[in-house]
Amino acid sequence: MSFRSILLKAWFSQRERAIDRFRRRPAETQERVFRQLLRRGRRTEFGWRYDLGHVRTVEQFQTMVETFDYETFKPYIEKMLAGEKNVASPGRVKLFARSSGTTSDRSKYIPVTEESLWWNHTLGMRDVATVFSGNNPKTGVFEGKTLTLGGSCSREGRNLVGDLSAILIHETTFWSGWFRAPRMATALIPDFDRKVEAICRECVGENITAFAGVPSWNLAMMRRVLEYTGRQNLLEVWPNLCMFAHGGVEFGPYRRSFEALIPSERMQYMETYNASEGFFALADDPSRDDMLLMLDYGNFFEFRSGGTIVPLEGVECGRVYAMLITSNNGLWRYEIGDTVEFTSTNPYRIRFAGRTRQYINVFGEELIVDNADRALIAASNETGAVVGEYTVAPCYMSLRERGAHEWIVEFEREPDSREHFAEALDRELRAVNSDYDAKRRTTLERQRLTVVDRGLFLAWLRARGKNKVPRLVNDRHVAEEILAFGGEKK
Repeated sequence: MSFRSILLKAWFSQRERAIDRFRRRPAETQERVFRQLLRRGRRTEFGWRYDLGHVRTVEQFQTMVETFDYETFKPYIEKMLAGEKNVASPGRVKLFARSSGTTSDRSKYIPVTEESLWWNHTLGMRDVATVFSGNNPKTGVFEGKTLTLGGSCSREGRNLVGDLSAILIHETTFWSGWFRAPRMATALIPDFDRKVEAICRECVGENITAFAGVPSWNLAMMRRVLEYTGRQNLLEVWPNLCMFAHGGVEFGPYRRSFEALIPSERMQYMETYNASEGFFALADDPSRDDMLLMLDYGNFFEFRSGGTIVPLEGVECGRVYAMLITSNNGLWRYEIGDTVEFTSTNPYRIRFAGRTRQYINVFGEELIVDNADRALIAASNETGAVVGEYTVAPCYMSLRERGAHEWIVEFEREPDSREHFAEALDRELRAVNSDYDAKRRTTLERQRLTVVDRGLFLAWLRARGKNKVPRLVNDRHVAEEILAFGGEKK
């Protein structure tokens, strides 16, 4: 083991103890975070408006401070973007993560304060290494570098604005280059094709032991690396690969593609929940399919089920909640647009369930992303298919036809037959969602399967400046855009 690995493991052991403390004392940890945030916010414009100086309890806080989404919190963000100080967090905010959200705006601008940069996002990335090291004491991942595929950022006036991944790369200190590839100048190239070409030239000779980033974009980069090198799989390029820390989208549909590119039993996949609004959770137990909710990153959590909002200690296992945060990035009682399901309350573990606005309920079927992903994985396993991307849209009823869902799918590997795949998908959807099953007996036909050329979704994302494919949409605008962009595969 190298001297560098020994030093890192010593540092990680300190952090392991802190993680264990909040596992054992979640309520105490969240209470401490709540008090810290109140102190930070009292002397801000937001704090004066909502009289945070006189808030003593969570119940008071919930009574005195309304809830927000991006549209209702935007006036504060616009003031921060304009350079005003002490708006919703102390001082002036100079960093903004630009995210393509499900709002009326083309982009959301999420403030990234200095405190959230270091004690939320950066600490989260370090904890990925901490937890992985604890689970794999003999790992060689720290002997090499992590290839991080980020986005881009630019100066807009006095602010740095762009993808969160690019902001983190831009703002981290010089010594991070000892552990990360490519160089900052390469990582921040705006054009994806040019960036990937530069990564190929720069990183093929490096000892890359891990990847980090969004699965879809990493998959595109990995294929280009194989074309560049003429190799059959990535282990022929980087034989010491052993870990991929992924987030941003559900990994299940991509797993088979990665396993084909990296055919190694020692390769491990670690899920993270690192959104523009904050780093919230990570997979700490390889034997489970959920994530540990990180309670000491400067986020005070609340959870909404219907019209009821509860703090962490009020949640129940098996129930899906919309998540609200009050955070050291200057967001207050802010509903981020994600839903999560609790799988454990000792410690608190969650599974990402989808976006609050990404569901289909045109016919009363209440289909959510988690249902769709689970059914898709089961159908793929049964038929030997590998799905690259997909989106689902409603097909509306007419006088002569019942309604249906149209699944627009891009296969990495075709199923044994498309009819078998469609039958299996329908059966699994009915098994995981009783509302869908009930509607299939009355108002819904079996889903319609539309297969498009490989690479179409990625091309559509790049053309639209987006990072994620909307999985479930209650109207046909995304579906029609994608079909018009490339057409159906014959």
